[in-house]
Amino acid sequence: MAVFDSPARAVECAAAMAERVRDAGVEIRAGLHTGEIELVPNDIRGVAVHFAARVMSLAGPGEVLISGVTHDLLAGSGHAFESRGMHALKGIEGEREVFRLLD
Repeated sequence: MAVFDSPARAVECAAAMAERVRDAGVEIRAGLHTGEIELVPNDIRGVAVHFAARVMSLAGPGEVLISGVTHDLLAGSGHAFESRGMHALKGIEGEREVFRLLD
């Protein structure tokens, strides 16, 4: 788990990590969500943390997935995404759209 000061920086970091470890034959999964968190000693918590974990659980090897909230905030960022559809996320009310990073 990592915290960033902007959704674009989070996407760029996740994409760079996935690309670098792929060269070593490792496939990681990344899930990103933008929201409020609570800082506690040596940790973070809150609904946004759970939301990001649920998004990550949908990712396949080598994929970077983002929540609809993060997708909306990245409008005009130059990153390309495709919808992975609506999903029920455990512990989150309703269905939410999830997107896959293409670039």
